[in-house]
Amino acid sequence: MAILVSDANIFVDITVANLTTAVFQLEDTIATPDVLYEEELQAHHPELPGLGLRIEQLPSEGVAEVERLHANYTGPSSNDLFALALAKTNEWTLLTGDRSLRQAAEEEAIEVHGTLWLVERMVNTQVMNVAQADTAFNLIKEKDCRLPLG
Repeated sequence: MAILVSDANIFVDITVANLTTAVFQLEDTIATPDVLYEEELQAHHPELPGLGLRIEQLPSEGVAEVERLHANYTGPSSNDLFALALAKTNEWTLLTGDRSLRQAAEEEAIEVHGTLWLVERMVNTQVMNVAQADTAFNLIKEKDCRLPLG
């Protein structure tokens, strides 16, 4: 069982694709930093913790890591850097569709994946079937959401 740290845009994709409940049926734990949840998700998605989203507070060394990352990377938002720091300090996988955050994660040697990988994981673990995945992808395309590679 892996712990997957998600930024906010993954939740945009899974909401549009009607996969919010399905994603929490994975054996993996999905986590997000408390700051990111409170500032970007809580108002529109208060149900997420009840479905299984783990809200994580960064320890002091994690906050120092955010400051270091902020000095090195100008593209990702502060909340995105909290997600990256959470993944890095715990050696967890990062989920994002944000190009600049993905690039920062790769430079920091953090395993990083996007929506396509997450849906593929749901198919491979039989949380959903291929037809359901195809429907999900079509919903995302209709809403003009970005589908990050892998």
